[in-house]
Amino acid sequence: MPVLTTVRIWFTKTGEASYISLLDLQRVMQRSLKRSGLPVWYTLGFNPHIYMTFACPLPLGQESLVESVDVKTEEEQPDLEAWKKALEPVMPLGVAVTAVTLPKCKAEQIASAVYAVRLPAAFAEGLDRYNGLDAAPVLKKSKRGQKEIDLKEHCPRLDYVREGNEVCFEMQLPAGEGLNLNPSLWLGFLQEHCGVDATQAHVLRKRLITKKSEDFA
Repeated sequence: MPVLTTVRIWFTKTGEASYISLLDLQRVMQRSLKRSGLPVWYTLGFNPHIYMTFACPLPLGQESLVESVDVKTEEEQPDLEAWKKALEPVMPLGVAVTAVTLPKCKAEQIASAVYAVRLPAAFAEGLDRYNGLDAAPVLKKSKRGQKEIDLKEHCPRLDYVREGNEVCFEMQLPAGEGLNLNPSLWLGFLQEHCGVDATQAHVLRKRLITKKSEDFA
């Protein structure tokens, strides 16, 4: 078994690319890495493929500035800038490589994520309704079944600001292995109970934060 080096590729996923599922994103990255000609490592066995690990994948329709995928190479000291330049021209529309680094921590260290949410200003009243509630129970579905959680325990208020014809707010939500919450839970609740049209929301993930309260890197 050769000695392998892990390389972390950072990229954005915006516009139409936000509707690429994780499975399709894996295919996109496989093709892009092959086209780049970079010396990535393939798994062994009857069906070799490029080893890849994505950190904290997003649901469909949400954009992100902090996506990452880990790959491996037999290069002991890969030229990270050369990797970035090789990848930039082969990425599809909406997926842009922002950096290539050596990992400083594992994805398991991610504890929370910061999201920026924008809505038409007409829904400010619905946000006020949420802020006035004592509790906001929802059912969270997972592979283990359903569990009721109170959204207020994780985000007591949606402190928004008006920017032109929109209202904007940020949310820092759990994103760890034990509990992973997404703005879609809040948007679903706002639509059902507060008169907010969730289909008009724009969600952008801006940061991933570790258990040490540092940016995931």
